[in-house]
Amino acid sequence: MPQRDHGPGQGSSSDDQYGWLYGGPSDTGTPAAPSQGRPGSALPPPSLPPPSWASTREPGSGRSGGGTPPPPTRRSSRPPRGKGRRVRRIVLALVLVWVVFLVAVPFWAWGKITKVDADPAGDRPAEQPGQTFLLVGSDSRAGLSKAQQKELTTGSDGGGRGRTDTIMLMHTGSGPTLLLSIPRDSQVDIPGRGRGKINAAYAFGGPELLVQTIEQNTGVRVDDYVEIGFGGFVNIVDAVGGVQICPKQRLKDKAAGINLRKGCQEADGTTALGYARSRKQYADSDISRVQSQREVLGAIASEVKSPATVLNPFRYADVAGSSASSLSIGEDVGPIALGRFALGLSSAMGGGGLNCTVPIADLSVRWDRERALEMFGYIKQDRTADIGDLCTANGQVGG
Repeated sequence: MPQRDHGPGQGSSSDDQYGWLYGGPSDTGTPAAPSQGRPGSALPPPSLPPPSWASTREPGSGRSGGGTPPPPTRRSSRPPRGKGRRVRRIVLALVLVWVVFLVAVPFWAWGKITKVDADPAGDRPAEQPGQTFLLVGSDSRAGLSKAQQKELTTGSDGGGRGRTDTIMLMHTGSGPTLLLSIPRDSQVDIPGRGRGKINAAYAFGGPELLVQTIEQNTGVRVDDYVEIGFGGFVNIVDAVGGVQICPKQRLKDKAAGINLRKGCQEADGTTALGYARSRKQYADSDISRVQSQREVLGAIASEVKSPATVLNPFRYADVAGSSASSLSIGEDVGPIALGRFALGLSSAMGGGGLNCTVPIADLSVRWDRERALEMFGYIKQDRTADIGDLCTANGQVGG
């Protein structure tokens, strides 16, 4: 009779078909190991690795799997070496760009400075140790529009050369830096013009005659000349963000355009200019004014050299540009000398310097000849450390 197929569990055909499950002989004919699985089975199930998704736990253990798990991989906090090199290169590039900017701006500004001939002809004092600057603040309205002249209450100068509201000598050398105010109404001998107020020398013959007048009346040789007008003064103060002024009394001066309370306060360019110009409110007139002028100049110099100016690129460029376009300097004044001048202003008004008014005999601004010549002698010899009590704020003994 023909053989009938048997169902599962019946006959040898089912053993062949499901041998892999119930322990039957393998396809290769290799005898299987004794079964330790289901009773009655001839062969054990094949030993297969657990699926990747399977997870078994050891009794009483929180670890999964039968073996010891590998230690966790520790992530390094250091950036990849290649990334670190890129960061260093970027930082170095930024530093180089900043250095180039700091150097380039002064060179750009230098081209905006006006040069003037301030060296007088004829006999002059011999070379002297140290370096002496003549600083002139002229009342020139050059560059100011009519609206600006009205705002600053300067009026018009009639298109002339103008006069000098500020005359100072600054000496730098082996001793303390000295900033010396010469009141504009000082009576001196003006070469070729006779006796007159010292500021008239500038009106008669400009920088050359003013330098010659100072040299002949003091015996001090002027090495470098620096001049700034009204408009330039305002621009520089505004470029540094204003300065602090400390009036010792309330000042309400319509001619100077100011109404200031007593005590320290911030001033913009217009207010600082009015403060430096005002004299009618003081009992000693021009003597107090020159003290205000030194105060403002020292405040400007302090702001210019502050880290805030160097670290702020916009302020740095604005200060350099405004200062340069506002200055007139002697033809032989170089960048190094001008830099020394700016640092000297701050030093003279600081704790280690000297700021004085030329010794005077009375409030009519007649020089005290004996004391004045003694002071000039120390300057000529670069012995500012020996000036002592000859240096007073108002020029008077004990003042």
